[in-house]
Amino acid sequence: MAGTVVFDLDGTLADTSGDLVAAANACFRARGLGDLLDPVADALTAFHGGRAMLRAGYGRMGPDHLLPPGAEDEDFDRLLGHYGAAIAVHTRLYPGVLEALDQLAADGHVLSICTNKPEALAHQLLGELGIADRFASMIGADTLPVKKPDPRHYRAAVDGAGGDVARSFLVGDTETDRKTAAAAGVRVALVAFGPEGEGLSRLAPEAMLGHFDELPELARSWLG
Repeated sequence: MAGTVVFDLDGTLADTSGDLVAAANACFRARGLGDLLDPVADALTAFHGGRAMLRAGYGRMGPDHLLPPGAEDEDFDRLLGHYGAAIAVHTRLYPGVLEALDQLAADGHVLSICTNKPEALAHQLLGELGIADRFASMIGADTLPVKKPDPRHYRAAVDGAGGDVARSFLVGDTETDRKTAAAAGVRVALVAFGPEGEGLSRLAPEAMLGHFDELPELARSWLG
C-alpha cells in the first residue's frame, strides 16, 4: 500500500499571512480603528486563525475604544467574507512545494490536506494556487464536528485519500500539528521556514524541514 503524506495548509504549503492580516485589518478599519496588525510582525498570529488575529488587534485598541457585545463574532464573520473576496492576493506557495508534490506522487505516495481552515475557503485557496488536483482528500475545520488536534480529523484525511494511518505522516508548522500527530500516533515533520523558524524544534518533532526539497527523501525513509 502506498504511503500517505498529509499536509497542513496555512504556513506549511503556502504563506497566507499577508491576506489573512489584510482581512483582519479590514474589520478593524470598519470600526474606525485603523490597521492594527502588521503583515510581517504578526504573521505567526495569522497562522493561529481569525479569532487570534482579532483578539491581538483588540488588545492594541486605544483606551477610548470600547467594543459592543458580540463584536468578535460579528467581526469573525466579516473577516471570512473579506478573506474569501481576496484570498490569494499576497499568498504564495513556499519554494519547492510543486517539485516536492510531483516527486512524492512519482514515488507512489498519496497526498492529503488536514487544515483548520474552513473547508470552502481551503478548497478555494487550493484552486487559486493551482494545486487542488494534487490531493486525494481535503479535510477542513468544519468538515467534521471535530478539528485538529483531535486525531479523528487527521484520520479522516488519511481515510479519505484511501490510505492507512500506520503508513502516513503529517507535515505542519504549529504546536497544533505536533499535538495532532501525537494524538494520531504518527510522525510529524515541522517546517523551519515559517515565522517561527527553527524555534519549532522546541516541540521535538521527528523531523524539521529546512526546505521542501528535503521532503521526498524523508518520505522514502519513513514510508518506504
